[in-house]
Amino acid sequence: MVADPVSFAPAVAVGNQGARTPPSAKSASGGDQRPSNGWVPTRADNDADTRQGFEHFYSLDYDKAIRDFEAAQKAHPNDPFAVNHLLAAVIFKELYRIGAMDTEAYATDNFLTKKPQAPLDPAVRERVRQLTAQALGLEQALLQKTPDDVNALYARGATRALESTYIGLANHAWFSALRNAVAARHDNERVLQLDPGYVDAKVVVGTDLYIIGSLSWPVRVAASVAGLSGNKQKGLDYLRQATGSKHVEVATDAKVVLALFLRREQKYAEALQVVNELQHANPRNFLMATEYAHLLNAAGHGPEAIAAYRKVLAGCGKDAYNQCRIQIPAFGLGEALRGQKDYAGAAEAYELAAANSTKDADLQQKAMLAAGEMYDLLQKRDTALEKYKAVIAENSASNSAELARRYMKTAYTNP
Repeated sequence: MVADPVSFAPAVAVGNQGARTPPSAKSASGGDQRPSNGWVPTRADNDADTRQGFEHFYSLDYDKAIRDFEAAQKAHPNDPFAVNHLLAAVIFKELYRIGAMDTEAYATDNFLTKKPQAPLDPAVRERVRQLTAQALGLEQALLQKTPDDVNALYARGATRALESTYIGLANHAWFSALRNAVAARHDNERVLQLDPGYVDAKVVVGTDLYIIGSLSWPVRVAASVAGLSGNKQKGLDYLRQATGSKHVEVATDAKVVLALFLRREQKYAEALQVVNELQHANPRNFLMATEYAHLLNAAGHGPEAIAAYRKVLAGCGKDAYNQCRIQIPAFGLGEALRGQKDYAGAAEAYELAAANSTKDADLQQKAMLAAGEMYDLLQKRDTALEKYKAVIAENSASNSAELARRYMKTAYTNP
């Protein structure tokens, strides 16, 4: 299961799959929820700090989101939802810092071997540990009083999902992450057994159903022995249902994961619709805007993709986004221009990506190699050789370096 790159999709894209808010006193289906010990979970629609925190969170303004969630947690010290929101912001700020938020890596299997752009911060690791323990302690205390407390079960599933996200994407400890992911699914399945209208729980369950349904037959058999079933279509349906949640956090998370899975299924029209909604709802998030351009290119809409990438790059230059890593849309622009046989434009875009990838050695090598290929196609052999030499000098053991050595002997000719 952990060999599939979407195993941790809720964490990777741009949303906060682990820390979503619960439904209100009425479930999405309209029925009354089971009692929850009289406590009311802290969420965006009943707490100003939490609402503002999520606005900052989905705009990649993690420092402000953390500050807002800290205020909410201070005001609600016994609420595990408030802890989970803060935990999510701390984790995703770290994932963004180490370069684990580029959705292109999760459209393939590249994220499994991609090296982080920076070492993990020990202080963040310790804070994640403390917040995880705090949330689990609060959840266990609630469940000891009322074992069928759906909000507490849902909160525990969120904490476990977040822990899985951090262990997997930050530490690459896939098997440990898997244990937490399985436990998170079980918690959310129990929520749905108790209250079928608790649509928020369908994000975790739907994600897992899709993942297991995507695995090879022998692995699915092994999963079934462990009591885990998979069904890609059912997983997608669950996620579609969750996009209609009345809680913006849940709807956003569901859309992020659904879009990633739709892209893997090459259902580009639906994926474009979902991501278009996301980027319009979160205009200061450059990752969402860039993902829309990625999808346009993958769907074969090259000219539209080029325009979308250029719009993102222009926005980066005008501070239209809270954060922007130019190398991501720049490399995408190179790929789109290459597809349209604009090799000079592609070379320029790849050069821009390489120049801004000093902290991401893998992408820098890929960009320099691609630029060299474009120069070969433009009959600029000396410039191409300079790029190939630079690729090898960066890391002679990489796949990019292997290709560069080949092209130094024989010029690249396959556009």
